[in-house]
Amino acid sequence: MLDSGNGQKLERFGRFILIRPEAEAIWKPAGSPQDWQNADAVFQPAPEENGGHWQFRKQLPDEWQLAYRDLSFLVQLSNSRHVGIFPEQATQWDFIQESIKHEKKQVRVLNLFGYTGMATLAAAAGGAQVTHVDASRKAISWARQNQVLSGLQEKPVRWIVDDALKFVQREARRNSFYDGIILDPPKFGRGPKGEVWEFYALLPNLLEACRMVVSPEPLFILLTAYAVKASSLTLGTALSELMTGLEGSTRIGELVLKEKSKGRGISTAVFALWTRNTLPVIQDVLEPKSTVGIN
Repeated sequence: MLDSGNGQKLERFGRFILIRPEAEAIWKPAGSPQDWQNADAVFQPAPEENGGHWQFRKQLPDEWQLAYRDLSFLVQLSNSRHVGIFPEQATQWDFIQESIKHEKKQVRVLNLFGYTGMATLAAAAGGAQVTHVDASRKAISWARQNQVLSGLQEKPVRWIVDDALKFVQREARRNSFYDGIILDPPKFGRGPKGEVWEFYALLPNLLEACRMVVSPEPLFILLTAYAVKASSLTLGTALSELMTGLEGSTRIGELVLKEKSKGRGISTAVFALWTRNTLPVIQDVLEPKSTVGIN
């Protein structure tokens, strides 16, 4: 994030600079007006719709490739203002990959609402056997492209198009257990067969189902929430109670992007992380960082 203000954020994705809406940027931009004028594309939200459209100031490719450490991925512009990557989650990818690397056994990880697969690929790169679940075939196709770009096509990843809750309930009946579970549920969504997902109504059911597939000695449960009123305290309390009886602790907080211009932070999501007490993790790996290392 290069700069922010007036309800927008100025971001660089590789060689292209984008302007996207950001409700929390209630201050004035710190950079020069020319910085904003040089943006290659601006997302214009539709006042009465959930989507909008991109206004292009120069011709951009349909997609382009970026890299974060040893992971590569495609960026695409969509009518929902998203680009297929959430840079603030880079600290989570680091945590997932590094915590798995320390394990001597084969680690099984379940990634629910996995989107374009960055957390899945971080887990696979760390040596885990991963099950990636998402309701969107397009998102999973995109994630599989990212897998190939990252050179991880030989890693054991299962790609599942399904409703998250139904899938976990079936896994419980099959006595299929996981050492790590990643959840990034939306506020609202639909499954591949029209199943309705509503965060507050169904998250308790999903967490209960996840508890049924947690292995006897789990590594972590990572829950992230965007665009909901729930606080990190709410998520942390639910996660702590869910994991009662297992030796571990819960951390809560916010995912934050810091701008280059003035160092102001924008909170993008809240998270709760339960980890096994003996898990050796990087100190403060989920603390806000000034940059996310995307080149």
